[in-house]
Amino acid sequence: MTPKAEAVGPSSAEALAALHARCFPHGWTAREIGSLLNLPGCIGLACRVDGQFVALALFRQALDEAELLTLATEPDFRRRGLADIILTSGETRLCDQGVARIFLEVSEKNPAAAALYKRAGYGEIARRKDYYRDGSDARVLEKWLRKDGQTGP
Repeated sequence: MTPKAEAVGPSSAEALAALHARCFPHGWTAREIGSLLNLPGCIGLACRVDGQFVALALFRQALDEAELLTLATEPDFRRRGLADIILTSGETRLCDQGVARIFLEVSEKNPAAAALYKRAGYGEIARRKDYYRDGSDARVLEKWLRKDGQTGP
């Protein structure tokens, strides 16, 4: 059975932080994730396998724009389409709420994530020099959403 994206809230912050820490060298704390999930306009989505969170995404909406704050997949569960499931589910939910455009940053040192976003229709619009703790640049990407499935302003 293919996992589905489910909405998650602040009560899941501990488990989501543990997952985030397994995915990134400087994972976000439960307090940080819980605080984000308490903000108006923040959407948390996760996939479970055997009751355990194995993928998560956090989006923040402001009017008709949104930002993908983080997308993480448990290392042992990568390349199984979980990130695609969560990303698509988040885009659909946001589009239904009137979002026209989504932004995100991805490290130039993360080609797997960059390839995922390219396949999903995101395009580079800027770079942020030395954005990440390791000194790598961030590629700023955007995707236009429309209910008819087309992209563009």
